[in-house]
Amino acid sequence: MTAGNSSSAPATEKSRLPAWGRKAIGIAVLLVVLVVAYFILAAYLPRAWAQRVGDLANGSFGSGILWGLLFGFVCTLFPLLLFYGVYKLLRRRRFKPMQVVLLILGILVLLPNVLTLSVVLGGNSAAHAGERIMDVDAPGFRGASLAGAIIGLVLFLGGIGVSYTYRKRGEDLAEIRKEVNDK
Repeated sequence: MTAGNSSSAPATEKSRLPAWGRKAIGIAVLLVVLVVAYFILAAYLPRAWAQRVGDLANGSFGSGILWGLLFGFVCTLFPLLLFYGVYKLLRRRRFKPMQVVLLILGILVLLPNVLTLSVVLGGNSAAHAGERIMDVDAPGFRGASLAGAIIGLVLFLGGIGVSYTYRKRGEDLAEIRKEVNDK
């Protein structure tokens, strides 16, 4: 029956470190893990992504362009639509767990564009190896990916513009109808 008394002793030993100290140590450990993960992933992901794209295009210029357009378009338009939908819900002060799922899904769909950017803009050996792999196995992919991303962005902005114009016209029409009915 004395086991209950002995379990309270370690709890007082843990409380010697203040709460802010435990948080600071936790944040420091998290930062170290993130930095190590960054360096490991920066050395691996650009090369691996270039090999996957190279396998898809199989050295064909036409396939590289088509895959680049597809990835650029889809991986730009869909995340923008998801992020915009979450933004509209947050403006209405409605937070639901589904918004977190949509944000995570948007980030996952955005990853191919980020990986292509890491190949194009990266300065490490993995990025340079990725560039060489894409030059040989997926020619045209990088430029087509940029073109697809621009097309996706223009369509997104055009859709927002049309939506705003349509909504504004509806509000103006409702105001005109109200004025006519008041007379």
